[in-house]
Amino acid sequence: MALVIARKELQSLFFSPLAWVVLAVVQFIMAWIFLVQVDAFAETQSQYAMYQRNPPGVGDLIVAPLFSTAAIVMLMVIPLLTMRLIAEEKRSGTIALLRAAPVSTLTIILGKFIATLFFLAIMITLLGAMPLSLAAGTELDLGRLVSGMLGLFLMSAAFASVGLFMSTLTSQPVVAAISTFGLLLLLWLINVAGAQTDSVSSWLSLLGHYQAMLRGVFATADLVYYLVVISVFIAFSVRRLDAERLQR
Repeated sequence: MALVIARKELQSLFFSPLAWVVLAVVQFIMAWIFLVQVDAFAETQSQYAMYQRNPPGVGDLIVAPLFSTAAIVMLMVIPLLTMRLIAEEKRSGTIALLRAAPVSTLTIILGKFIATLFFLAIMITLLGAMPLSLAAGTELDLGRLVSGMLGLFLMSAAFASVGLFMSTLTSQPVVAAISTFGLLLLLWLINVAGAQTDSVSSWLSLLGHYQAMLRGVFATADLVYYLVVISVFIAFSVRRLDAERLQR
């Protein structure tokens, strides 16, 4: 049943101009950054080769910077994608129809979350195709590229789970978007507070776990971290809607 809800949510998303605008703008920005990095790589590679025995390659000079920038872009656009998931249902009154349907709250939340993940997967796949196109003309570390794509997907999924939860707290999509961005920015900047020490704040940072994957290091701890974040905010979302249902 969650997949049925996900399909309907995707149909609604793709009929919305917002989704196409976000997709087009993100791809335009990332394509421009990619071309700038490729141009810089071509200019500096010969210089690196003259002075270093093992000069940095595509992974260091193109893939890692590209996906680092992509993370910042996702931080800004995902609140726009998730702001309407529940808030719009509340604003329009259709949340009552969802509550009356013979499905659990968890099924509703998972359906909307899966739809968002599918859209994010499209964006990240298109992004990954950019550096992959270089494989025909230069040596490309596919493992590092896959690690970066997986890391970006996991972090984006965590972003989406936060956005989904914030969307359950209000009936105003704009408020949901702003609050989501604020919370994500806090979780992002926690890394600064714990940068010098092996602290709890450093472990909680969304960025710290992603940076390891950009280096091609795929650790189980990083995977578990993102799965925990996703599960916690999914649970919060379910609990919030269940609490509202009991109050009525």
